[in-house]
Amino acid sequence: MIAPQTDLRTAISNAVSAYEASGNMGVLMERLHALRDGATADALIAAVEPWREMPEVAGPIYETVVAEQPKNARALVILANAYWLSGRGPEVVGELADRAIAADPANRGAWHMWALTEGNQRDRTIRWIQVTERFPEDQLAKAALADNAASLASAEHDKEAMALAIRTYEQLLAASTNEQQKQSLETALTTLRKYKL
Repeated sequence: MIAPQTDLRTAISNAVSAYEASGNMGVLMERLHALRDGATADALIAAVEPWREMPEVAGPIYETVVAEQPKNARALVILANAYWLSGRGPEVVGELADRAIAADPANRGAWHMWALTEGNQRDRTIRWIQVTERFPEDQLAKAALADNAASLASAEHDKEAMALAIRTYEQLLAASTNEQQKQSLETALTTLRKYKL
């Protein structure tokens, strides 16, 4: 058992460095499984934080965390994200998102994963509407809503979806303070306003 957290973080760092040098996923999995089997969930959470966005590392570690802490919404979302990025599919990821929402209905990441995993374009757009209504200041959710509404409008020649996309991009533009982001939003709005349905 690797007791001190610093030793665990160093061991994970060494495993990641070896993986990055060799590209050998099998060896990485063996090392991570050995490390996770000898540590508590809290120790794993602290030790793996620098690699939380690296799905091949976060996935195996957070499987153990979630097994030990099944109602830890943050852990469920991190595992769902790792699974999503590694191609595990919407059913598995959606089930984790549902569990995270049940554990903590205020967890925005859980709602994002829930909306993202809907396969039907129209239903996914409706889910993003629900997320933006629940979290009105969530600019990332608004961007996802605008993008999905624009895609729906284009695919189905849906005027209501186009109006929703334009309205949402306008809200994003009004709230933006970044010049590059403003230019991108203005370009998107110009394109959508010219689009013939």
